[in-house]
Amino acid sequence: MNVSVFGTRGFPAIQGGVEKHCEHLYQCLARENNITIYRKKPYVCSDQQYENIRFIDLASTKIKGFETLLNSFFATLHVLFSHTDIVHIHNIGPAFFSPLLRFAGKRIILTYHSPNYEHKKWNAFARFMLKISESIALHNAHAVIFVNKFQMDKFKNTIHANKFYYIPNGIEKSATSSNDHLLKKWGLTIAKYILAVGRITPEKGFDVLINAFLRIDTDYKLVIAGSAESETGYLKKLIDSADPERIVFTGFVCGEPLQQLYSNAELFVLSSTNEGFPIVLLEAMSYCLPVVVSDIPATHLVDLPKDCYFPSGDETALSILLEEKMKYKLSKTEYNLDKYNWEQIAKDTAHIYSELIKKTKNERY
Repeated sequence: MNVSVFGTRGFPAIQGGVEKHCEHLYQCLARENNITIYRKKPYVCSDQQYENIRFIDLASTKIKGFETLLNSFFATLHVLFSHTDIVHIHNIGPAFFSPLLRFAGKRIILTYHSPNYEHKKWNAFARFMLKISESIALHNAHAVIFVNKFQMDKFKNTIHANKFYYIPNGIEKSATSSNDHLLKKWGLTIAKYILAVGRITPEKGFDVLINAFLRIDTDYKLVIAGSAESETGYLKKLIDSADPERIVFTGFVCGEPLQQLYSNAELFVLSSTNEGFPIVLLEAMSYCLPVVVSDIPATHLVDLPKDCYFPSGDETALSILLEEKMKYKLSKTEYNLDKYNWEQIAKDTAHIYSELIKKTKNERY
């Protein structure tokens, strides 16, 4: 099959959960299909190539609110005049122009990662437009894949429910690093720091985590691995409120630097107030790290003990839980991650592709 993909900034080495999802998924699917990925040129930082994957880098902007609209418009126009069996769109915002693809007879798959209009970074008008885009996306897609089954359940009584599928995010086997030279560069000691990973945006709750951590009397450090893109004001606020002797901002890291951080952390914290299906949590679990997570639907997609949760946004509760965890030397935790296998996820996705092609061929003839 020829599959065209947009709604991601691209890969490799580009920050974001959707980006990691696409990087793993399409490398698997490319073994038996031809994949075209529409990337956003301002974010492309590597010329690495993959077998059966073609990158088309389109002009875009990093201006919040215009980036997705502009890139998805250009991608839609290109797809309209391309020979493709499947158009796979990631997230609801990029599907705004999907009626054009539907009118042209294209087969459309939507992966619904998260309800973006719930994110704090958007103003009222942007939330309104994202809600409209959600309606457009659900109406025009021939099939909708949800990475979060709780999100799918919200729409189970709608007219679109017969085309819904739940396929979770996946995780690769952890690549444990025995090196620590980058830890030394950041002033870190093995097993003497708490780790949080993610894009620096308000819905990730890093402000809650920092404030909770600063209440604790400990010689551990807090490491925040991630960078801001449009939310530079939020990042400045975090840095201004942080004690540089106790809190380390590494910026966006991937590959060996991220492996070192995961391999040598004592505890992982996910403080988000909103998530689709957090791949960073799966990553931490693949390294057998003890975890502390906010009590939101997305963190209940994996099986965790009750004492791992704190009420979302509650600095006091998080501080108490962290202090309780740090009283004792934490041991590594084995998790069952068998169902989060990218090979199986790719097979399930390819099956939806095949069924959609069969169905639309029967309808035409």
